[in-house]
Amino acid sequence: MIGVGVDFGTSNSTVAWFDGRQLRFVGIETSSPILPTAIHLSKEYEGTTGAAAIERYVQENAARLVHLVPEILGHAAGSIEDNSPEHEMAELTMSRNVVLGPLIDHGLPGRLFLGLKRLLGNPAIARIFVFNRPYRLVALLTPVLLRLHQAVEEELRVPVSQAHVGRPVNFEGSDVSRNSLAVSRLTEACVHAGFRTIEFYPEPIAATLSFLWQRRLTGNGTVLTVDFGGGTLDLSVIRYFGAKFDVLSTVGADLGGDRIDQLIFRQLVFPLLGEGEAWSRQIDGHNVETLFPFNEYEEGILNWAITHTLNQNRYKTRLTELIAVGNAASVKFQRLKDLINYNYSHSVFSAIKRAKAELSTREASWIDIPELNLTVTFTRAQLDEILAPMMHRLTELVYQVVGRANLPMNGIDLVVRTGGSSQIVAVQQLLEGLFPDKVTEHDPFTSVAGGLAIANYHGYRWE
Repeated sequence: MIGVGVDFGTSNSTVAWFDGRQLRFVGIETSSPILPTAIHLSKEYEGTTGAAAIERYVQENAARLVHLVPEILGHAAGSIEDNSPEHEMAELTMSRNVVLGPLIDHGLPGRLFLGLKRLLGNPAIARIFVFNRPYRLVALLTPVLLRLHQAVEEELRVPVSQAHVGRPVNFEGSDVSRNSLAVSRLTEACVHAGFRTIEFYPEPIAATLSFLWQRRLTGNGTVLTVDFGGGTLDLSVIRYFGAKFDVLSTVGADLGGDRIDQLIFRQLVFPLLGEGEAWSRQIDGHNVETLFPFNEYEEGILNWAITHTLNQNRYKTRLTELIAVGNAASVKFQRLKDLINYNYSHSVFSAIKRAKAELSTREASWIDIPELNLTVTFTRAQLDEILAPMMHRLTELVYQVVGRANLPMNGIDLVVRTGGSSQIVAVQQLLEGLFPDKVTEHDPFTSVAGGLAIANYHGYRWE
């Protein structure tokens, strides 16, 4: 009997197996068990997954000027218009309207999809157009799961058809049926990938199981697990006694490391791209000055896979005019134009992630973006300030999950923090402040997959 665990994450995915004696994580990316949850589709609809998908997208869009034009779908039927003034003989003209579709980047070599897990619970998104072909969301999930399935079969050298698959306590979204919809979609994708018999299991509980197995804890105790990943923040309270355990409570929220990166981008980089600068122009012979409408650029900048959509005249013409002014703000607008033209948002996010990671061991770092000739000082104090609202929410969730377990705060014996965002110093300090000398780190990127494999081996179920 071999148990298999699949952690299909917002940012990264992992697969593990357990035979009752050893717990192994399958090497996928050059022997690394961590596979970026990404898929690239070329114009020929050839799929690439993982780090290669991201690298291909970045390389094919480097220094590529994008020209978006509306797709012509056809012509509407002619109509008759009355263009004459009142009380005069009507002058009738025939018009013929061109029917335009969405803006198309005809030079786009391929499409990249990231964070698809976030869409699972959204009933409004069933299909996504890839070039001229509608793809079901399930079809875009399957290649990543298929790669995990193939990797574990290659390592075990036996067919694998069953697995425990991780799920957040609550999938992202506001619809009341988001969890059932997400489970249904993910089930279908897993079956297409070869995992035909699956059991969904909450991610924080799985992380707790791998922790208990790794530490070989005996006796009785109560564990609070905080799983802070790229897309969600999930907590659970478990009471263990010997080899058995009871789940006392769980809570979850759509907070994660990706949102933190966006907050850092907003606060530290946006002002260097023109946010808050004045915009002067002539309207009907009068000079009108307002703030530059930076908000119109935000979504495209913060979602780097669609930054190229900002390459439209209505966005770029005003930047060209502001750059021509030649004042201090022109440098900022030139950076923004370069970021759009050459699709540099990915480079900015990569620099933010590196600097954020360095602040786990240092008081200061730098967000270094050579493509924009920009280096931004980034201190731990700045990160703490950015994270303050999120840390307040984390505190609320801790009290909520402990309260639901009908325990006082001092009724928690151990606190396990896992997930990439749990390495942030502010998170560590918050938990240490609430539970002095009780907090420990556990396999930030692989704990969930390991626990899922253990749960699959033992046949644990979650109702």
